[in-house]
Amino acid sequence: MLNRSLFLLTKLMFVLALSSLPARAHEVLPTIADLAVTDGAVEMQIEINLEAFAAGIDLDGLEDINEDAQSDDYDALRALPGDEIAARAPAILERWNALPLLSVDGAPVTLSTQSLTVPDDVPESLPRGSVWILSGVLPEGGAVTVNWPEGGGDLVVRQQGVAAPFTGFISGGEDSGPIAIAGGDQQTGWGTFAAYIPVGFDHILPQGLDHILFVLGLFFLSTHLRPLIFQVTAFTLAHTVTLALGALGLVNIPGSIVEPLIAASIVYVAVENIFFHRLNTWRPAIIFGFGLLHGLGFASVLGEFGLPAGQFVPALIGFNVGVEVGQLTVIAIAFVLLWLAVAGARRAGLEGPEEMVTEYPVMFRAVSVTGSLIIALIGIYWVIERTLL
Repeated sequence: MLNRSLFLLTKLMFVLALSSLPARAHEVLPTIADLAVTDGAVEMQIEINLEAFAAGIDLDGLEDINEDAQSDDYDALRALPGDEIAARAPAILERWNALPLLSVDGAPVTLSTQSLTVPDDVPESLPRGSVWILSGVLPEGGAVTVNWPEGGGDLVVRQQGVAAPFTGFISGGEDSGPIAIAGGDQQTGWGTFAAYIPVGFDHILPQGLDHILFVLGLFFLSTHLRPLIFQVTAFTLAHTVTLALGALGLVNIPGSIVEPLIAASIVYVAVENIFFHRLNTWRPAIIFGFGLLHGLGFASVLGEFGLPAGQFVPALIGFNVGVEVGQLTVIAIAFVLLWLAVAGARRAGLEGPEEMVTEYPVMFRAVSVTGSLIIALIGIYWVIERTLL
């Protein structure tokens, strides 16, 4: 029974690890729309994964495009040159105008393409972000509403060129509500703080699989709480520093450098777990250094969403709180899995305290080594992938 519990726990670790391997081209990223109104004309600059919309992928609540029935169509489109993808944009815009995507006080606004850039220099292992600029003539009115179609996933709307601009997150099938053309719809500090917590959490669970594996690597060091607290504290302090510096634009290191180093940090922590089972004097310092790298990764994600003007601090704090809650959730899940294994051991007849003291560290060590080996292999795969592709 003890061996079976250990097997089940290790199997769960293996399944989690395998879920980290899908090609990065299948990441589901939010669409970002910058909205500006000038002299009765509206312009929307949209950063979008056009292939996903052209393939008819239902992005609502989707974590990985591989999970959708149309993923093969997406792969075929992703392999096409940019001009062939751009040729499919009019059909998408026709559906948006029928919705309509934009309205003023209930009156639809017909949008047309001003320009569309679909880059060809993006490796097929990565999602391709196209920049689509739409424009239209606004009827008279004081408020504009953005309607996002069902299946469109998440949309970030950022109003430009006005005081106290609106910034909001819209899910598929929802709308922004009325946005004053003259501005003034900026969220309060508390509202911004609350809005960015799920953004940070989502970057850990479910989308931050590299960060999940790193946190699990910290957890697998030993059964004692003190080493975990030391490591998590060092990691948190470090990534908070570089998250703030990166979001402010004071530190800017290309993702082509940061991402392979993050993968290498996962490998190091996992390998050290295999050969050591206690907190070495140098490990917190190394974890702090790795935390600086992970903070730069968080900052790049936050940069994709953009920080609302005048609400930098509450947005940054909210995002960081979401990240921390996500990390603590990962640790809590790991604790629960271990508790289930211990419960299985008790059902196997290890009721006596002496037996539990003897068997539990042995069981944890076996899980630690197995889980760390899986994590190390995935980290090595990522180092190679992120360096060569």
